[in-house]
Amino acid sequence: MYTTSDFKKGLVIQLEGAPCLLLDVTIQSPSARGANTMVKTRYRNLLTGQVLDRTFRSGDKVEEADYERHKGQFLYADGERGIFMDLETYEQFEMDEEAFSAISPFLLEGTEVTLGLFQGRMVMAEPPMVVELTVTDTAPIIKHATATAETKDAILETGLKLKVPPYLENGVKIKVDTRDGRFLSRA
Repeated sequence: MYTTSDFKKGLVIQLEGAPCLLLDVTIQSPSARGANTMVKTRYRNLLTGQVLDRTFRSGDKVEEADYERHKGQFLYADGERGIFMDLETYEQFEMDEEAFSAISPFLLEGTEVTLGLFQGRMVMAEPPMVVELTVTDTAPIIKHATATAETKDAILETGLKLKVPPYLENGVKIKVDTRDGRFLSRA
């Protein structure tokens, strides 16, 4: 059992029989005497993908989810679904197209990921925070471009479209932040 004092971003708790990943935790102190401190949370239901808000009173208890994190690897895309392998047990898991479409632009075959298992079933796959991808299509180099100049569109090897500095050309490896899909630097 967890109490509200254990809540922190990234913790997985069980609410209404489903594993829920805490995305944000805010503590609100009462203004009146005798009122309870409130703990406001934003969480993602890992079975449905919904992002919800819920407020708890200080001291409330919630169940610990039967949730494990394992090192895994992205094997390949099977149509619109992704196939992953647990690197500890070599068991393979399939991710449905709705969840897979959100992370597929950051995955190449063989990319290591963190698998989230709930009661032995994969409910989540987290790509690394930074991935290295190759630029496959972008406009030609703009002469006298600097790093602080305007940006141009680029398409990466996974099909991801993003804005890059104008001095980049086709075939260059770049680092991309998987949290918001933005260019970080050359690889």
